[in-house]
Amino acid sequence: MDTDDFFGHHLARDPVLGIFRGLAPDDTVELCERAWEFGVELIEVPVQTPDALPSLRAALDAAGRRGKHVGAGTVTTVEQLAAVHELGAAFTVAPGLHSEVAAESLRLGLPHLPGVATATEIANALAFGFTWLKAFPAAQLGTGWIAAQLAPFPLVRFVATGGIGPSNAGSFLAAGCRGVAVGSALADPTAFSRLREAVGAGAQAS
Repeated sequence: MDTDDFFGHHLARDPVLGIFRGLAPDDTVELCERAWEFGVELIEVPVQTPDALPSLRAALDAAGRRGKHVGAGTVTTVEQLAAVHELGAAFTVAPGLHSEVAAESLRLGLPHLPGVATATEIANALAFGFTWLKAFPAAQLGTGWIAAQLAPFPLVRFVATGGIGPSNAGSFLAAGCRGVAVGSALADPTAFSRLREAVGAGAQAS
């Protein structure tokens, strides 16, 4: 399944991408299980340092038992990409458009979600063939940025990432995002139910 099909299929079913960063393996799996119970299709475990790989491995093992999909985030080098691909990551995410990583992900057939924050970066990502893009940092860019960029780039599907939680997820979906990535906000046990309400309201408004 190529990048467009992968993210289109899973985020159409549930537009939330969970991000569990900097947690021990057991804690990562616990949050994955909680997210899956609430219908979240995709989980990202950032691997900005090698000591995060055990948590990714634990999440991937749990996902395999449940038939779920876990990817690796903060993948900024080809070496990182190779490592997480070997572990079996279902997809990768990057904070920016890293050309070497983008090219290698295409060669491997590994779905990749590059980050963008400018029109130039969006245009460059589209030149690679990516239409699903991580709008980062979304809270700082704002919902107006999303709407403004969709005018010249109507084929882009943004996943709002950075500072997203139950209080603003609906607004970003209403502005035209096709997904929202939620990280630290999910540490609150009530966050999933509140997020579900926000996502429902945002989808109706879009």
